[in-house]
Amino acid sequence: MNLILFTTGETGRPLLRTDARARHLIDVLERRVGDTFDAGQPNGPRGKGTIVAIHADALELSFTWGPAPPAADPLTLLIGLPRPQTARKILREATALGVAALHFVVTEKGDPSYAQSTLWTSGEWERHLVTGAEQAFCTRLPAVTHGRPLADVINTLPAVGARLALDNYEAPTALSQAAVARDADVALAFGPERGWSAGDRALLRDRGFALVHLGARVLRIETAVVAALAVLKAGRGSM
Repeated sequence: MNLILFTTGETGRPLLRTDARARHLIDVLERRVGDTFDAGQPNGPRGKGTIVAIHADALELSFTWGPAPPAADPLTLLIGLPRPQTARKILREATALGVAALHFVVTEKGDPSYAQSTLWTSGEWERHLVTGAEQAFCTRLPAVTHGRPLADVINTLPAVGARLALDNYEAPTALSQAAVARDADVALAFGPERGWSAGDRALLRDRGFALVHLGARVLRIETAVVAALAVLKAGRGSM
């Protein structure tokens, strides 16, 4: 953890020694009474935490906060529901790279049963957002939805901005060559592990998405997400 996140409610009470954050502070960072560490509040400010006391069952902490961080880049990802182990990676890495929203959508060739995974039903997915933010030394967490049809999510997108869909087979243009205004809202769509169907492509084109590619190689979704975000953010001067 490069940053340790605490909700507002957690900052006013002791941190149990069984909490992973307490173990990280004592066993990994080797902090002791009076030592400070980097802390933050989800979607709130960063600051410094101080260990006030160490008890057998809990740590007493105090905090000082700085200003709230800037907003995330206006990048929205639409991703055909992948297997849970793939979704976990995407949640962490997309958060670390700083996107505004992640929508895991139902597509024609995807497996809708993935939406019933305990990743989603137990709320585990939120933990992966926190892990990604802590890695990136940032408090911003993206908005996340899962299990909605592709068409329904497209209907919620801003009316203006760039709309791009990654496609290995019918895309005529490389993502790096796509015309995207520097500060524009960008919606970037990725097909499920078996790719887009003809119906999905027709829907995307009808709703203003341009098909683009990342080159001749076929990438895993989690790799494509990282590569595409790197290309977009580099083009915007934010990486």
